[in-house]
Amino acid sequence: MVTQYKNLINGEMVDNGQWLDVVNPATEEVIGQVPSAGAGELDNAVAAARAAFKTWKKATFEERQAVCMAISGVIKENADELFRLLTSEQGKPHAQAKGEIFGAAGLAAAQSTLQLEEEIIQDDDTRLHRHRRVPVGVVGGIVPWNFPIMMAIQKIVPALMAGCTIVLKPSPFTPLTTLRIAELIADKVPAGTVNIITGEDVLGPMITSHADIDKITFTGSTATGKKIMEGASADLKRITLELGGNDASIVMPDADPKKVAEQLFWASFQNAGQVCIAAKRVYIHEDIYDELSQAIADFAKTVVVGDGSEQGTGVGPIQNKKQYDRVLELIEDAKDNGYKFLTGGDKDPSGTGYFVPLTILDNPPEDARIVAEEQFGPVMPLMKFSTEEEVIARANASEYGLAGAVWTADTEKGQEIAEQLETGTVWINEFMHLSPFAPFGGHKQSGFGAEYGKEGLKEFTYPQVITVKKDNVVA
Repeated sequence: MVTQYKNLINGEMVDNGQWLDVVNPATEEVIGQVPSAGAGELDNAVAAARAAFKTWKKATFEERQAVCMAISGVIKENADELFRLLTSEQGKPHAQAKGEIFGAAGLAAAQSTLQLEEEIIQDDDTRLHRHRRVPVGVVGGIVPWNFPIMMAIQKIVPALMAGCTIVLKPSPFTPLTTLRIAELIADKVPAGTVNIITGEDVLGPMITSHADIDKITFTGSTATGKKIMEGASADLKRITLELGGNDASIVMPDADPKKVAEQLFWASFQNAGQVCIAAKRVYIHEDIYDELSQAIADFAKTVVVGDGSEQGTGVGPIQNKKQYDRVLELIEDAKDNGYKFLTGGDKDPSGTGYFVPLTILDNPPEDARIVAEEQFGPVMPLMKFSTEEEVIARANASEYGLAGAVWTADTEKGQEIAEQLETGTVWINEFMHLSPFAPFGGHKQSGFGAEYGKEGLKEFTYPQVITVKKDNVVA
């Protein structure tokens, strides 16, 4: 019997009798069902959020923090169940799934400490100027399938801490763990403040266009982000968009190949490459290119690709068939163009599951699809460069600007290069580190607005200025 998970609307777990199947990407078996919500369920969730907002916006910082800490506690207390469920629907190995679950609990706790203090701009004999932040209202959150729990928490918690209420839509590919958390927190959050509903892709545009939703926060592809921005323009909804990236890593000639090979591998292949901030393009200085490219390829041969629930698996499957087919298409394009492969390039057509062999390409041209496009899968192009000026120009020659990295023994030089990269985040000698207290957002077509930190919290608020004229009191 397949387990059926229900939606959270106005504090109750409900369904409409219409179900969507959820598939394990490692086995292609149906492992659960979730409600296929439509306009009626969305209206109910939004109405509940709107009613709850009237009270929640008046909650104190301490009251908001207590609710968010309760969410954190529930996730942590049920981590063993949740990370196994996450692996079964998303595909990532247990260790990475456990990292996401505990990371989400930690993120909720950290973001529950954030607050936006009122600022006194002027207070003298003539006038009082108070600048404060007020909650936007009802938020519509749309979450992707690569990090479904982290992305859900980074929308729910800042929305609540800002005094907003939220209607959240998980990806139809990975809704199970989110709905299980919804069930666990149903009696921990005030009814209507957090509503979680599942449905097919058509539910997303319904959320974007809903007249009683005040803000959209979305993580996903740039193509979908453009549609959301267009839809939100009809009634000037506030939006936060964290979109795609074609992130470049630059490896300078003073980097030690023996030390950085494994780190660069995981910068590209963590979560089977399905990370918006993964190293999608790796530029290696010609002086160390041969040694480092071979060291990365040698390490790749030691990593097991398989079912994330099995011990020893390092890289799991692609999460869904559509993305699997796209990654295979990019590999076939590389083969058709005669590009050289250091590893991978083939797949077992008789196998079950959306598995792609770890694939590393040797110095493909800059206009190759695998270099110019975001692959979002376990395919790593390595490119050779000669000069600092050249590699900065090549790294910046992209419509994306989400993140990047510089690998060098000279951290001052690394910072000089980082300051010239057209991205929202740059790491030096590490990858994928995000602080809950530092803003995260993209440049160019990688996004709009910010998440994390006080800048992220501001995204859920309006500024309001109250001015009192003191020398003209009306009796």
